[in-house]
Amino acid sequence: MTQLCTVTAGILTVTLTIVQAADWQQFRGPRGSGISNEKNLPVTWGPDENITWKASLPGPGNSSPIVSTGRVFVACATDQGRNRGLHCFDRRDGSELWIQTVRYSEIAPTHTQNPYGASTPVADGQRVVIWHGTLGLYCYDFEGRGLWHTDLGEFSHVYGYASSPVIHDGKVILNFGPGNRTFMTAVDLNTGDILWQTEEPGGFSTRKPKIVGSFSTPVIVEIEGQEQIICTMPTRVVAYDPESGQIIWTCDGPPNPSTDLVYTSPLIADGIGVAMTGARGPAFAFRLGGSGNVTDTNRLWDIEKSQPDRLGSGVIIEGHIYVANADVGTAQCLELQTGNQVWRARLPGANWGSIVYADGRIYVTGRDGTTSVFVPNPRQLELIASNKLGESSDSTPAISNGQIFLRTDLHLFCIGQTSESQ
Repeated sequence: MTQLCTVTAGILTVTLTIVQAADWQQFRGPRGSGISNEKNLPVTWGPDENITWKASLPGPGNSSPIVSTGRVFVACATDQGRNRGLHCFDRRDGSELWIQTVRYSEIAPTHTQNPYGASTPVADGQRVVIWHGTLGLYCYDFEGRGLWHTDLGEFSHVYGYASSPVIHDGKVILNFGPGNRTFMTAVDLNTGDILWQTEEPGGFSTRKPKIVGSFSTPVIVEIEGQEQIICTMPTRVVAYDPESGQIIWTCDGPPNPSTDLVYTSPLIADGIGVAMTGARGPAFAFRLGGSGNVTDTNRLWDIEKSQPDRLGSGVIIEGHIYVANADVGTAQCLELQTGNQVWRARLPGANWGSIVYADGRIYVTGRDGTTSVFVPNPRQLELIASNKLGESSDSTPAISNGQIFLRTDLHLFCIGQTSESQ
């Protein structure tokens, strides 16, 4: 750990955290669920409709925006990933307040469709933390002053990195992977000191014998009165103790003969968790809780074959799973208790971003920049809007105070009800 600004960091340790109720401070929003209590959100928009402001970005990226205490943060990278940057914008008008860039001397491997800077930052109202792969974790205050930097070691995977850090109880939690070095870790939010690391076996980064890895962002849930970190790893789901990093329980997924890749975050509702793998791999559900390997007692159902390719995470609404897929462009509705497919229907295009739910509607942005808006109807796809921006995107929307923040390859958009549309 490198202390970048000792005086400022010391002040922050004794200052009360200021968090606005409508903030969207991490990937997929409050507790990483993709679900917001926001109301009065826009349903339709376009290049000339309901755009409050837009700000230019230096290049494409799969990092999603976050919103915290009047700031909007997003990660960008340039010069083939040699420059890894964190950009801060004023949420009122989109003016860029500051940029913090870290220089990397090499060109790291990644997938052509996963530009450098895919990890989404996380904030707590005073500090913002970003993971830059091999360059490590960086923490800044909201004026852009560096507080600390923690080197977690070399990261390397043929598909690059994408897992996002989360903040919980004074700790930064990160799924460091995939790659030959894969582990869950906790870092002190005030100092950057590494508190614990728990190794996860199996993160091979080559095609022989098969590509293995998890890009999943962990979620924090309370199970039987105990907070637990839940993350989908290549072949299993793992629950960790946030204080010690000790593994509390695991649940194995069904085998996948082709590849063990996970892109999605686990979905949690009604005491049940759902894990969905990528590359047309299996999906499975499990009861939360227990100790040790709970596969035989807790796994509820699994679907091994004929799965769509899934990169973005879904949501669970009233006993049904809604997910948008990365194939030709489909949405699905599955029963939470059984895994049975209720319906599967076409969307305007393929979706790499994750679903978010607010104001009784589901929002998901496709690769061509079209955001589909549909009602979570367990009987059929009830599509109510297809909003085109004309710019490609693999990002997930952020929702805050009646506005939607959306990142494309060219711009950061703030979408809201303008006076002309009201």
